[in-house]
Amino acid sequence: MALYVVVENSNQTLVKKFILLGLSDIYGLQVVFSLLLLIMYVVTLSGNCLLIIIVRFNPQIQTPMYFFLANLAIIDICYSTTVVPKMLVNTLSQDRSISFWGCAIQLYFHSALAAAECIVLAIMAFDRYNAICKPLQYNMIMDQKTCLYLTAGGWSVSIAVPVILTVYAFQLPYCKSNKIDHFFCEMPPLLHLACADIWFSEVLEYVAVAAIVGVSFVLILASYLFITLTILNIKSTQKRQKAFSTCASHLAVVSLFYGTVLFMHLRPPSSYSPEQDRVVSILYTVVTPVLNPIIYSVRNKEIKAALRKTTAVTLRY
Repeated sequence: MALYVVVENSNQTLVKKFILLGLSDIYGLQVVFSLLLLIMYVVTLSGNCLLIIIVRFNPQIQTPMYFFLANLAIIDICYSTTVVPKMLVNTLSQDRSISFWGCAIQLYFHSALAAAECIVLAIMAFDRYNAICKPLQYNMIMDQKTCLYLTAGGWSVSIAVPVILTVYAFQLPYCKSNKIDHFFCEMPPLLHLACADIWFSEVLEYVAVAAIVGVSFVLILASYLFITLTILNIKSTQKRQKAFSTCASHLAVVSLFYGTVLFMHLRPPSSYSPEQDRVVSILYTVVTPVLNPIIYSVRNKEIKAALRKTTAVTLRY
């Protein structure tokens, strides 16, 4: 099937399919990279699924913190799934093509889930701020209704905003080339193939990323600033060190995710680098979903206790 269609009364051709160039031009390296990503994808699925099961079937941890953590786990599973399976299929079949509309769907869901992750991470930081800085008012502030409203609002924004970005991006004519120098359909490398003015699409992308990612990141930093000030007032050195260790772990993962997303989508177009973009994209599409369940739960005593209880019940039956 032809990958281009000729525009009537024009010397230009419009793309019908795209070719994803992947992580490397060398097939052997592609297989190695795919194997590593497959292992990380399996770890992502198993770790996050286990976390969801633990939260769902243990009444003692049915709290806002774990409700949001389960939401984050669902997002991470879907987030990795929008990218890794298609890349693996393309590598193994040696057919790197993706249809025009398939690319649009992948771009939309990837953007929506990235936005959802940003918002949920901000909500989790807000929850921790209330739990640590306002413990006496916590149950009143973070009641069930508030948690549901925050989650529903976050998902609504995440679903709606990428629609606008995707629609405008795929209204552009793509006739320079059908080869996307990336391993999935993402806005920056895609827009470089357009043969029309992409100024408005870039402005939309900057505004959306600044509004969702930037504002969420600022809210997280503000929350952890107040948390840090509260922790400094803890008299017990051991408790203070433990609290700082936990906050540092959370901030490390948050900074990795937000830093790479902001770098990818808010830098000047003139600094576009396919090799650099592939590395940065792997960090927030594959690495972060692996780290989240480890950082947020493995070091958590309640999760460990619930895991032991769930394992004991499973072995009993």
